[in-house]
Amino acid sequence: MEYTTLGDTGTTVSRLCFGTWRFGKESDGTVETDRKEAHELLDTAWDNGINFIDTANVYGDPNGTSEEWIGEWLEDRDIHREDIVIASKVYFPFDGRGEPGPNDSGLGRKHIRAQIEGTLERLGTDYLDLYYIHRWDENTPIRETMQTLTELVREGKVHYLGASSMAAWKLTKALWESDVEGLERFDVTQPMFNAADTDDVGDYLDVCADQDIAVCPYSPLAGGFLTGKYERTEDGTVVAPDGSRGSLTDLFEDRYTSETAWEVLEAVESVADQVDATPAQVSLRWLMEQDRFTCVPIVGARTSDQLEENVGAVEFELSDEQFGRIDDARGGDGDGYR
Repeated sequence: MEYTTLGDTGTTVSRLCFGTWRFGKESDGTVETDRKEAHELLDTAWDNGINFIDTANVYGDPNGTSEEWIGEWLEDRDIHREDIVIASKVYFPFDGRGEPGPNDSGLGRKHIRAQIEGTLERLGTDYLDLYYIHRWDENTPIRETMQTLTELVREGKVHYLGASSMAAWKLTKALWESDVEGLERFDVTQPMFNAADTDDVGDYLDVCADQDIAVCPYSPLAGGFLTGKYERTEDGTVVAPDGSRGSLTDLFEDRYTSETAWEVLEAVESVADQVDATPAQVSLRWLMEQDRFTCVPIVGARTSDQLEENVGAVEFELSDEQFGRIDDARGGDGDGYR
């Protein structure tokens, strides 16, 4: 495993982060990853040198299940807390106590304070390495949110702060508020960013590059599209393997399978042939080799075999030509990229 410093922080993490959003998640009455499978995946991550785990208070059914299973795993395996970097999140309505009440969501002081205590209890720890706001809260002044998060840092309950998906101007506003008020600021972000998705995330990444903020993208394989397992028929429809995400949601085709995405996949597959790797490994490596900011993809593998394949992304490097071939297929102009 390769390791890197997480942006402008003093914490060292594996070049891949293991995401646990499937833990305990029910889809059509079926649990995507049950407790036994969750612990096996965590074992695989740990055995392969991954020391960075991503979760959220709302992951699992009921909410909190993912955090609880991670906490059980840490206790069962007797892993020293200092050897693991754990990230969790707050914002969405939390149903772990039953039907969410009027203060069981958002980024107000009351909700954040309640949720950090529950998160720490479920994980069996007295601090988080990284605490994300899961979304922007239009109903709470950002000053209140940043003040509350700053209190958590200064109390030792949280080491660093992160922000997930939001507009670039909102991230900039939050950073400005922190700087003006002398508050802790966001050191890590978690946008959806991958080689196939060319939606307008450029401004957001520009802010991260300028402010030396680490980027931990979710959906780094475009929902599985960049694994190469999907095919396009002559009429342009997408053929997905049974049980894959593309066969589970109508949103998949609209989000991931644009004409540009197919061109990116072709470039990724050509590079994969050259470096004797899989398309998934090349796609992850392309993210890891972004040079404007620290980029640590979050992989949410369903099986240990998939996770071990993902880890193979640390075993090779891309040449400038190979990196640029993928970037060119995305329609990039090379500005700010390697």
